[in-house]
Amino acid sequence: MSDVQDFIRETVTSNPVVLFMKGTAQFPQCGFSGRAIQVLKASGVTKLVTVNVLDDDEVRQGIKEFSNWPTIPQLYVGGEFVGGSDIIAEMYENGELETTLKEAGALA
Repeated sequence: MSDVQDFIRETVTSNPVVLFMKGTAQFPQCGFSGRAIQVLKASGVTKLVTVNVLDDDEVRQGIKEFSNWPTIPQLYVGGEFVGGSDIIAEMYENGELETTLKEAGALA
């Protein structure tokens, strides 16, 4: 499992914004992932990397262990775990998400 943990760590630390999700940004495979993408797009994020956990069971399980968070999607900004779909939406509504994304250099 350490290869998966290394992949996850490398992915979240080398990209300003990473969303581990079911499906892709163009074709989300669950409502929560779709909602997360909509919120991130509405925030104006330009440097978004997505990882489709449906492509690899080890990544799907590994991300839950990496963050100690049981659900997907999972958002990482500036190498730090932010939260899932509900937290992303709440942060968007109160303006925190834009601030967080701006600090990570992920907005246009």
